Amino acid sequence: MLKKNFVDNLNWIKTNGLIPTIIQHKISGQILMHAYMNKESLKITLNTKKVTFFSRTKKKIWTKGETTGNFLILKNITTDCDKDTLLILVESINKTCHLNEYSCFKKITSNFTFLYLLEKYLDKKKEKNNMKPFSYTYKLYQSGLKRISQKVGEEAIETIIAANYDNKTDFIEETADLIYHLIILLKFKNINLNNIIEILKKRNS
Repeated sequence: MLKKNFVDNLNWIKTNGLIPTIIQHKISGQILMHAYMNKESLKITLNTKKVTFFSRTKKKIWTKGETTGNFLILKNITTDCDKDTLLILVESINKTCHLNEYSCFKKITSNFTFLYLLEKYLDKKKEKNNMKPFSYTYKLYQSGLKRISQKVGEEAIETIIAANYDNKTDFIEETADLIYHLIILLKFKNINLNNIIEILKKRNS
């Protein structure tokens, strides 16, 4: 929970009234973009929960997504130790970059971001319009819950067997198969990996 004087306590003098702002996806951890905020745009962001910036080129306030619908929904916000930079965690609506990319920093993707994007990709494969009929993943979705569950069980057994032999490569390959099929099962049940992570976080605390 932010303190009432959060906005006023930022170092606006050092930044000449414009604070650099880093936008990060709350779940994937991917850095989506970088822009600047003044006091007014920050207050609008906090009030509306739609991330709003100050454009240095157009000299005006603008809300990300106001023309495209690709809004950035505020989930959390903090400042660095010098109080002259903001980090905002968001839920992104569609792609963030104006070049129709997931992130403005598209060339750098962390492993955790890849896992998030893979989950989103596999979720789309449930729809016939998004997948060729001969796709293994599409056919697996169409086979139903029992078959998907069976595949998870089979992959789990193969992973256990591989773990008991001194072949690291086989064990890694089988683990990848297990995780892939487990994601398929989760998506079939309309469950996200983030739901699992939240449980692990609660247990860890």
